[in-house]
Amino acid sequence: MDLNSASTVVLQVLTQATSQDTAVLKPAEEQLKQWETQPGFYSVLLNIFTNHSLDVNVRWLAVLYFKNGIDRYWRRVAPHALSEEEKTTLRAGLITNFNEPVNQIATQISVLIAKVARVDCPRQWPELIPTLVESVKVQDDLQQHRALLTFYHVTKTLASKRLAADRKLFYDLTSSIYSFTCSLWNHHTDTFLQQICTGDEAAAANSLERTLLSLKVLRKLTVHGFVEPHWNAEVMGFLHAVFERLKQFLECSRSIRAESICRDRLEKTIILFTKVLLDFLDQHPFSFTALIQRSLEFSVSYVFTEAGEGVVFEQFIVQCMNLIKMIVKNYAYKPSKNIEDSSPETLEAHKIKTAFFTYPTLMEICRRLVTHYFLLTKEELTMWEEDPESFTVEETGGDSWKYSLRPCTEVLFIDIFHEYNQTLTPVLLEMVHSLQGSTNMENTNAILIKDAVYNAVGLAAYELFDSVDFDQWFKNQLLAELQVSHDRYKPIRRRVIWLIGQWISVKFKSDLRPVLYEAIRNLLQDRDLVVIHVSSCIFDGLICSSLFFFQYLESMFTLLFQLLQEVTQCDTKMHVLHVLSCVIERVNMQIRPYVGCLVQYLPLLWKQSEEHNMLRCAILTTLIHLVQGLGADSKNLYPFLLPVIQLSTDVSQPPHVYLLEDGLELWLVTLENSPCLTPELLRIFQNMSALLELSSENLKNCFKIINAYIFLSSSEFLQMYAADLCRSFCELLKDITTEGQVQVLKVVENVLKVNPVLGPQMFQPLLPSVFRGIIDGERYPVVMSTYLGIMGRVLLQNARFFSVLLSQMACELGQELDQILGNMIEMWVDRMDNITQPERRKLSALALLSLLPSLNGVIQDKFCGIINISVEGLHDVMTEDSETGTYKDCMLMSHFEEPQTTEDEEPPTEQDKRKKMLALKDPVHTVSLQQFIYEKLKAQQELLGEQGFHALMETVDTEIVAQLQEFLQGF
Repeated sequence: MDLNSASTVVLQVLTQATSQDTAVLKPAEEQLKQWETQPGFYSVLLNIFTNHSLDVNVRWLAVLYFKNGIDRYWRRVAPHALSEEEKTTLRAGLITNFNEPVNQIATQISVLIAKVARVDCPRQWPELIPTLVESVKVQDDLQQHRALLTFYHVTKTLASKRLAADRKLFYDLTSSIYSFTCSLWNHHTDTFLQQICTGDEAAAANSLERTLLSLKVLRKLTVHGFVEPHWNAEVMGFLHAVFERLKQFLECSRSIRAESICRDRLEKTIILFTKVLLDFLDQHPFSFTALIQRSLEFSVSYVFTEAGEGVVFEQFIVQCMNLIKMIVKNYAYKPSKNIEDSSPETLEAHKIKTAFFTYPTLMEICRRLVTHYFLLTKEELTMWEEDPESFTVEETGGDSWKYSLRPCTEVLFIDIFHEYNQTLTPVLLEMVHSLQGSTNMENTNAILIKDAVYNAVGLAAYELFDSVDFDQWFKNQLLAELQVSHDRYKPIRRRVIWLIGQWISVKFKSDLRPVLYEAIRNLLQDRDLVVIHVSSCIFDGLICSSLFFFQYLESMFTLLFQLLQEVTQCDTKMHVLHVLSCVIERVNMQIRPYVGCLVQYLPLLWKQSEEHNMLRCAILTTLIHLVQGLGADSKNLYPFLLPVIQLSTDVSQPPHVYLLEDGLELWLVTLENSPCLTPELLRIFQNMSALLELSSENLKNCFKIINAYIFLSSSEFLQMYAADLCRSFCELLKDITTEGQVQVLKVVENVLKVNPVLGPQMFQPLLPSVFRGIIDGERYPVVMSTYLGIMGRVLLQNARFFSVLLSQMACELGQELDQILGNMIEMWVDRMDNITQPERRKLSALALLSLLPSLNGVIQDKFCGIINISVEGLHDVMTEDSETGTYKDCMLMSHFEEPQTTEDEEPPTEQDKRKKMLALKDPVHTVSLQQFIYEKLKAQQELLGEQGFHALMETVDTEIVAQLQEFLQGF
């Protein structure tokens, strides 16, 4: 591509590609795609995006195409890779000057330079780092900033490489530029502090931006550029300086107005300082030992004393708490139980921690966490009053909650309490004791303090197991507090029921549950939505005891359903649905009288949640438990249920990305509980072909669904879908894991079990590979076991088809029919130990015995092996009757009995019943192996005569013969 003639054309097409008109845009994009592999194209793009006189949108698009081209064509081994000559020209052009005026484009150029550096620096691009170092020294503000921005992105990219050779190169690079980078950072930091003192905010903002960028570079070099950084004086000097700089910057924040342009950037820089410490601790815990004392002193001082008042902000407090937490929890600082097994570094770090966390320090941290950071804020209380539902969403883990101060303080409390529970347990118990008795309703602060202390007791429940008699506390104090109906006391009602939920799985007597159920029922009728919501949460940890719960089932379910209707936010509805699902799952069939209202409401909720896929997932989960609870009666839900399954499992519909997993589960339980196959249920299977092509982690459930259709109505199902299934299976078996292969084969095995006459014909294309797998001695035992199960079904239940298959294999392999049969029997006998399931082992014995009586020389040659397998099968299935001393086949079934289930067991599904009925027709469960052996041997004796049969029996080991005779006593 000639640069001069091409530049105009490419510029024109790029301009068209920025158009909002798709008729102009689409052809331009196609043309640019064709040019991607043309020599010289990226040189033209470079000229365009470095020409500041051109339209910004065109330049932006040019730099994006250049960046994407690096990913695809820069490496030498890539298809259509750029030539070395063009790459040399491009590298030189990228660092000719750093004067891009547009911030967004400057960032993209920095990123693409870093992408090239990842591949080429330093071997093919040794001049990059020296050029950047020189460029950040220039006086021009714009060039200095752009060079520093590029310096950061290059450092960040090179630091992320993990191969040993790359790590060595980065260590070398760090050692050569670390001193310079430290000086650069100090220079910009000092400049910023001076400008702040003189009140020059505009200049200070520019200097702060350079401070931030140079600190980002230092962070990567410090954390990733040294093997043992504690031996490097400059590194440790920088890290110690971080604390001093942090103090200076925090003090600066006092004098900077909240609306100032510097304020936001200053807070970002302060947070970056803490990230340097956190990253260094994470990557080099032993090197951090020298910083433990100072880190703890600094963090505790600013977070838990008056030193931080007026200067700290929420994210900074979170970072300081994370620093304390990481030091407290760090496994590198925990000695072994046997002190002699601990390293000196571990012991030193542990000594520093122990010296710092004295009783007064721990007590102050604990008290401050509980009585300051755990308190509900004015903003939270206002939200509770004005929008209680949003408040509950935030409290139970909304997106903003995850990154807020409250969860961080709670996690720190849990970690410190766990680590120092012997010291802190008396402190917390004393706080509890001071709050016993009634609380003045007019004293809001006292109510909030009690709420905070109860929160602490709930969080530390496992640690307080031996120190708190929770049952007595519940009876004597907490239950009474639940019954206080005053509006101002609602924080305590909410907190107490939450506290009980925390302790239920730790220590709570079962005979107190009726009282608790009564209290929950009353709270579900509370005037306050937050209290109602938290009361419903207790079901997550409350295992509903059938002795007590069922008398409250109707009222509880009705109240929960009312709550589901009242709430409006998606997250709240999801939670209530989860609680309802838990109740339905626990009580199972006993829910039937009470679900009418829910069944009528769910279609409306499904329609309303069209834009909320996560809520629809919750509805699917509820439907799963509902179908299981209703059993065969779930057929009445089909007008709503089947379209839901259809949508959720249709991969051509966008929502399937969210709904597929739960949709497949619902499909499966619907089939398992279906009393019969309806045309609509059969039609949904059209979705399966595309699902099998996905070959995703959902394949296992897909195979379960296929099996469920086979058990439900094999004739109708296979008549419509057998051909498609067989084709899908043939494709799957070309590229599938061993586990997936077994799942496919099990489907075929079930088809043969349910329909032994037509099944082999329907899946005939698969059977030759099964036969070959047997005679070739398939190396995976689980696959071989399934092969033998399939072939056992064919041989035992469709001998005519087996003969056809045998002839086909002899023709394909160019061998005699008898030779093929002999090889198969020999391998079957040899690999019998691969079969672990008793049913398959008996099936193998029955199948091989079905070859008798026979005059065939090959079968008579393998007679010994057939008898060996038969006797092994007898050992597997025969049990001795202690009264009569005779043997009987334990696998025999004569009639169907409805199984008796206890209250804790799930009742059998319709599919369970179908499997039982199928077993009554299965030779494995209807034919006595003992009787079958006797009859086959007798027939063989009659065929050969006494002398010939005696000679045949002499080929069998005498010990095996003796065992056989013992089993056949009485015949």
